[in-house]
Amino acid sequence: QVQLVESGGGLVQAGGSLRLSCAASGRTLSSYAMAWFRQAPGKEREFVASISRSGAIKFYVDSVKGRFTIARDNAKNTVYLQMNSLKPEDTAVYRCAARKGPGSNYRTPMAYDYWGQGTQVTVSS
Repeated sequence: QVQLVESGGGLVQAGGSLRLSCAASGRTLSSYAMAWFRQAPGKEREFVASISRSGAIKFYVDSVKGRFTIARDNAKNTVYLQMNSLKPEDTAVYRCAARKGPGSNYRTPMAYDYWGQGTQVTVSS
């Protein structure tokens, strides 16, 4: 079992940047494909990005392509989400998730086995 803890959220103006981190403990992160999801008030949880175990394969939701970058450092047991050119519609609680099974292009929350508690990102206009 792996425990996930997110950090790096906060309040930022539109056009600004934030980098989220997801630190893992309990098991080595390289055993899992990883993803970031977000959930805004009154909305369903939304897939943001995923990354394969090696870091070579990445997927993004269309609304963040070109602005967000997912990365991982397996030696540090950490996954990152670099968010640039932030928009008010990016405001949400961001959570990282780990998948035990094969593959990394999974965009449904049910495909992931472990979750962090989340970090709030608020983008002001």
